[in-house]
Amino acid sequence: MNYLMHLFLSGSNPEILVGNLMGDFVKGRLDDRFHPGIRRGIEIHRRIDSFAAGNEFFLRSKHCIDPCFGHFRAVLVDIFYDHFLARYWEDFSPVSLEEFIRISYQTLSRYEAQLPPRLLELLPRMFSRHWLVAYREPAGIETALRRMSERLSRTNPLSEGFVELSKKRDLLLRDFRVFLPEICAYTDSLMT
Repeated sequence: MNYLMHLFLSGSNPEILVGNLMGDFVKGRLDDRFHPGIRRGIEIHRRIDSFAAGNEFFLRSKHCIDPCFGHFRAVLVDIFYDHFLARYWEDFSPVSLEEFIRISYQTLSRYEAQLPPRLLELLPRMFSRHWLVAYREPAGIETALRRMSERLSRTNPLSEGFVELSKKRDLLLRDFRVFLPEICAYTDSLMT
């Protein structure tokens, strides 16, 4: 769900980047289905998700979201944090967001044969329609939430979640600014 954050946290290893983005599309045991570097990226993705789920600031953000969103509150926080990362990208990276995304897409394209079908289908739309760059603007987040809501088979409140970003922006941004260095330090420790 939070594609930009997972790409950002992947470091410079191309196989970790590929595996980290694949994480939401690969379920169950990994065994030897994937090259070791890609498998490591999927493992890192799972550990990032676990870290976030237990992080004090992520949890505070999640609990400030209206309870009517139920377990989708964490999904909303993921998307809102991608928005803040895109919006304030220059604070965190010396490479422009557009260049980072271009390089990420080139890397992912070299590994098309290893990508799960659902991700392979999604990537061209994600990059040709500039979804991740659109995350900079609130309208891009509103569109992303609507698309996600439509893709899910069961009824869900995601398309209405944008109002929470408008209402709780300052609190969410404050939490994000503390969360990001913590998850970066955690992810760096996994890469060594």
